[in-house]
Amino acid sequence: MDCEIGILGGMGPEATLDLYRHIINLTPATRDQDHLRVSIYSNPKIPDRTLAIADGGESPLAALVESAKRLEAAGADIIAMPCNAAHHYLAEMRRTVGIPILDMIAETCAALRRRFPEVGAAGLMASDGTTHSGIYHRALEAEGIAVVLPVAEDQAFIQSAIAEVKAGLHTEATRLRLLATGERLVRSGAQAVILGCTELPLIFTPADARPLPYPVLNSTRILAEAAVAWVQAHSRLR
Repeated sequence: MDCEIGILGGMGPEATLDLYRHIINLTPATRDQDHLRVSIYSNPKIPDRTLAIADGGESPLAALVESAKRLEAAGADIIAMPCNAAHHYLAEMRRTVGIPILDMIAETCAALRRRFPEVGAAGLMASDGTTHSGIYHRALEAEGIAVVLPVAEDQAFIQSAIAEVKAGLHTEATRLRLLATGERLVRSGAQAVILGCTELPLIFTPADARPLPYPVLNSTRILAEAAVAWVQAHSRLR
């Protein structure tokens, strides 16, 4: 029997849907039976990760572990968690969950190094929680890549844009300002831009990224690639 992907979602629901859409699109299939088995547990009640990391709010760790264990009990063989900030708790989750949990941050940084080996500095567009946690800083620096952060005004906009996506309120003006934020990161020395929040690709679409004069890394799609590759490799071993 093929391996099964468990998606630990709800952070937010649209980002969860986006990950599943990427998994479907990345799977070579001509009929229903060719697709991968996927269990989705969408738990939007998980406490806010940014509030916990940056502002001393309620920790989401217990809810993350409980959600992961639900997927494990349901038969998932691997967990993909489409929330960058939640990976601040990844090491603690792995200590108590019995199946592998993919590392979205490590996968994104490795993809950047693999696809663009000449890049020495990357811009990071992410939530305040992800930025404050330093999870991308540590992973990028391990690859020899410096981090370029937005100025305070742009970071405040990114946080508000994430909130707009979660509320279903983002507009064309949001999209255009997000693109301009990426351009300012490039002018500050970034040779590539990481969309380090799973809400941002819902604004900054692939069609938008193609004409830009710098590479863009979609962390949601990269997580989907890693999940599909893991299942394909491990299903062959069964």
